[in-house]
Amino acid sequence: MSVNHGEALERWLERLARQHPLTIDLGLERVAGVAARLGLLEVPLAPRVITVAGTNGKGSTVAMIESCARAHGMSCVSYTSPHLLRYNERVRIDGREIGDEELIAAFERIEAARREGDEISLSYFEVGTLAAALVVRQRAPDLAVLEVGLGGRLDAVNLFDADVAVITTIAQDHAEYLGTDLEVIGREKAGIMRAGACAVLGSRSLPVSVAARAAAVGVARLATLGETFDHARVAGSGWRWHGEDASGAALSFAALPDPGLPLDNAASAVQALALAGVPLEHERLVAGFAEVHLPGRLQRIQRWWLDVAHNPHAARYLAERLRERDRHQPRQGKRLVLLAMLGDKDADGVIEALMPVVDGWVCAGLDGERGRSGADLVARISAQGGDVLEVAEGVVEAVEWIEADPRFAADEVLVCGSFFTVSKALEWLQERV
Repeated sequence: MSVNHGEALERWLERLARQHPLTIDLGLERVAGVAARLGLLEVPLAPRVITVAGTNGKGSTVAMIESCARAHGMSCVSYTSPHLLRYNERVRIDGREIGDEELIAAFERIEAARREGDEISLSYFEVGTLAAALVVRQRAPDLAVLEVGLGGRLDAVNLFDADVAVITTIAQDHAEYLGTDLEVIGREKAGIMRAGACAVLGSRSLPVSVAARAAAVGVARLATLGETFDHARVAGSGWRWHGEDASGAALSFAALPDPGLPLDNAASAVQALALAGVPLEHERLVAGFAEVHLPGRLQRIQRWWLDVAHNPHAARYLAERLRERDRHQPRQGKRLVLLAMLGDKDADGVIEALMPVVDGWVCAGLDGERGRSGADLVARISAQGGDVLEVAEGVVEAVEWIEADPRFAADEVLVCGSFFTVSKALEWLQERV
């Protein structure tokens, strides 16, 4: 009898989503117990391990580390979250999504291990992290690149020691779990650093607590954007980078292609690989940046642009990219924004950041206990003087309304506000546009 692994995987994911009382449950005791039963803590996870934490920019940094490492001939397993269309996106093996069968096999091993002796309850994210670790151990790649979840010190990914820890940005998000004090948030994110290892600080405006944590831990080599390493745009669309290798020797590369992702993160990716001891070559970096692709980050499908920006920091970066694009490629029509957000996000801050580059708004609701209604967004946009064109029950209904109205046929549409928002729109657009 043939086995439908896709259906079996869906059943597993539904089960994992139900089995733990909390969706987010920070802390390492439970997950470390199961990891020990699986033998995941006895030796390093891979010859080189890079972990990436921060508020924004983690996914793009992981994608560029992975692409550039592979361009240098390295085998690589990467782990990111959340996903857009398929859970399999979270684990990539040499640039390809993991197969259903391999994921299911990992879930089965974790389930058996957590039931050995006293049963240990694990969250959806914790099981996913252990599954990724099992894949790394089985595949034995040259490099494992792991994206930390919303936390740092108490995040499941922090079970695994990193040769290089990258901190991208620190901003307010997930306040109900991390609080609102940026110094506290920075200290927690910096909890992924290890004594005797290396760290990359990939923002020019990190809280003081991040560097203080590096000093307290005893990081062997600390590379800071704007000090140890930096980047600059050059004529055309290229950029240059300078920094240091693991021994402290100066490195520089010019005429690198623009990856279409934040250059702070691109520069951090290069520096992380250099500190990990990868012998970098210009031609291979060019290939790595030319080939990198990250869905949901200013992704274009005809007149539609999709970006997962869901907090003010990310929205400000998105607005600046749109201004830059408008300067070089003036728009013919208007720019509409289809906005749908979760209830625990700073909608007012996102709206304020996008308002100067938006001509009209279409609001939609998101379902679930964390969802936010379209009507709530309408009130917030109106309070800031925005022009709301329509409010829809859901993202798909909003996309269909825009596509069906001839008044907007020549207009550009930006979809943003959440991974859930982009996921729903992307699935519809890929099938019909």
